[in-house]
Amino acid sequence: MPPKKSAAPEKKILLGRPSNNLQMGFVGMPNVGKSSLFNAVSRCDLGKIANFPYATIEPEEARVAVPDARFEKLCEIYKPASKIPAFLTCVDIAGLTKGASTGAGLGNNFLSHVRAVDGIFQVVRAFDDADVIHVEGDVDPIRDMEVISTELNLKDIEWVEKKHDACKKSLRGMTGTANLADKAKKEELDTVTKVLEHLKEGKDVRKGIWTSKEIEVINDLQLLTAKPVTYLINLSEKDYIRKKNKWLPKIKAWIDEHNPGDMLIPFSVALEERMTGEFPDEKERAAEFEKIGVPGALGKIVTAGYASLHLIRYFTCGPQEVRAWTVREGIKAPQAAGVIHSDFEKHFICGEIFTYNDLIELGSEAAVKAAGKLMQKGKPYEIVDGDICHWKHNA
Repeated sequence: MPPKKSAAPEKKILLGRPSNNLQMGFVGMPNVGKSSLFNAVSRCDLGKIANFPYATIEPEEARVAVPDARFEKLCEIYKPASKIPAFLTCVDIAGLTKGASTGAGLGNNFLSHVRAVDGIFQVVRAFDDADVIHVEGDVDPIRDMEVISTELNLKDIEWVEKKHDACKKSLRGMTGTANLADKAKKEELDTVTKVLEHLKEGKDVRKGIWTSKEIEVINDLQLLTAKPVTYLINLSEKDYIRKKNKWLPKIKAWIDEHNPGDMLIPFSVALEERMTGEFPDEKERAAEFEKIGVPGALGKIVTAGYASLHLIRYFTCGPQEVRAWTVREGIKAPQAAGVIHSDFEKHFICGEIFTYNDLIELGSEAAVKAAGKLMQKGKPYEIVDGDICHWKHNA
């Protein structure tokens, strides 16, 4: 008898929408620097900056280029007529306050805006400024983080309890026979019950341990605490330059206790605004940051948000265009080709693929081919970040 085939490994499913076009939202208390940071990151003036709560009501959106030294190097090599980097969509969301989950302020409206994005940049104020009021009266980053965490958790509990009730009602109509539909309903209820218990323990859904089947149910729920969070700590210009702030160790300890593994990025929106105003040219601005001994944080923030959404990019290169195409981790070759045009996926033949590192090491595409480093990959191939791809199709 031929040996039994080993079972195919379970497909890894990620939390969140299964899309290549995902968004990061700037979230936090009012007057912590969200709109100022949004404007600095997007190099525009869409976000409304004002010294009072709810200055931003409707969310503003901008597409932001994701910094990538590899893309710049490819442009140097190919000298294309057109250069298109990877982009991240960022959304400026109004400030949340205590009681938002029960509708305080404009809470329900704002939380629906948070629900519409895929990841969270949580902006936390750690600077004192008598001219910038704080909705709670004084500066306390730990309290602010607790407020945001609690409001998101309470809203998730409300949503999951409604889903739990709906699942139980659905089960009342079960036939009693072990058919697939009834089994699926029972599994869904079990998962929703498990998620509800997790939330009632005060834990974020994204920090739970879930099976792929459970993640499918969770993704349908579109929960706030299932979204990845990157903590952005807004310091005064002085504290950022001297790399010291009394709140940073406490903030780090809070994150390690409540959401271990989440990224913390200190920045100073006051410094970023000043540098952008005084040095509009990027090279001059970079030189000035080097002169004062600290890096600008905007590129790091955008890159961290992109990575937190499990986004990667592959490149298409030629004299006409060098372009970075954003896809999600785990995507197969035909679906990656389909990002360019749906016909590429429908009529996919194969991909001619080589790595960025091989190109840099060998110096040219011709040298890559001569060294036998050009790979022909079929439908099962999973795209690796930085792949350089040419798609073959019969569209």
